[in-house]
Amino acid sequence: MSDHAVLRVKGRVLVGPDDVRDELWVVGGRVSHTAPPTARDVRTVEGWALPGLVDAHCHVGLDTHGPVPADVAEKQALTDRDAGTLLIRDAGSPSDTRWIDDREDLPKIIRAGRHIARTKRYIRNYAHEIEPSDLVAQVGREARRGDGWVKLVGDWLDRGTGDLSACWPRGEVEAAIAEAHRLGARVTAHCFAEESLRDLVEAGIDCIEHATGLTQDTIPLFAERGVAIVPTLVNIATFPKLAESGERKFPIWADHMRRLYERRYDTVGAAHDAGIPVFVGTDAGGSLAHGLAAAEVAELTKAGIPPLQALSAATWGAREWLGRPGLREGAPADLVVYESDPRADVRVLAAPRCVVLNGRVIA
Repeated sequence: MSDHAVLRVKGRVLVGPDDVRDELWVVGGRVSHTAPPTARDVRTVEGWALPGLVDAHCHVGLDTHGPVPADVAEKQALTDRDAGTLLIRDAGSPSDTRWIDDREDLPKIIRAGRHIARTKRYIRNYAHEIEPSDLVAQVGREARRGDGWVKLVGDWLDRGTGDLSACWPRGEVEAAIAEAHRLGARVTAHCFAEESLRDLVEAGIDCIEHATGLTQDTIPLFAERGVAIVPTLVNIATFPKLAESGERKFPIWADHMRRLYERRYDTVGAAHDAGIPVFVGTDAGGSLAHGLAAAEVAELTKAGIPPLQALSAATWGAREWLGRPGLREGAPADLVVYESDPRADVRVLAAPRCVVLNGRVIA
């Protein structure tokens, strides 16, 4: 489709959970809900349209060993795009991916800078590894480098105790989160276990990644404070394999990981039922493949989240949370068209009929 072409999306356009329309127009790469008075070179696509999917925990520019070359990062972004993910919150990457912002054919990225971890308490080559006395300054640096987010590693394996444990003292976390907020950034943290959650939430954190350690004691606190979670259930599915590989050296940790895995659906379902905001994220880019947002939506429904709300966690609700538009008038035309109604069966998301990015039909 040429730069001056007009696109008509015909069928059912899910502008919002309660706003379904018969058509949508794309003019000059922007959404229009009224037909242009004159149009030439009109292309029509038919089906069920949604705003481009959101992966709120994805790592472009990262693999199991650390930063990757630009051509590998490009393939990661293309894989996400072709699967319908058009907006990514990059939850920590050591690579500079700002060049992607100049590419109209690649997903839009909201960056959280690079992970901030305690020394020797995270995956090698992933994070800035520092001590607590440097946390506030490092958070300030990442807040300035990112796009309104900072990513902490809240807990990790402590080789001394042989189990997951919190990485940061309460006082340093409070000061660091306050500094991020002063600079206009929100803070999220990787947390598998139970121990660090109360301190992080009471310190003012905005989001928790994975959140497998939520319990009946901390769920009400999250709900009261409005702290969101991004469960990454497609990643939590790897816990049994991780436990098996580390059981000989760290049997306590391995047992803990298995217990967190076994209650994963109950944990996410209880969080949702309590009113905690839940959003779709895959944790792609470490050991996981890209393009898994549809699989994560399906996982949320297995946890008992109703299909429409699981869809919102990857579309309307996620975009509102991240401050990015959906299919409102004048917004960039980033949308995905499907063969049938994804509200009836979220598995439809795994097979886009058509991907439209910045008004251009991509796939």
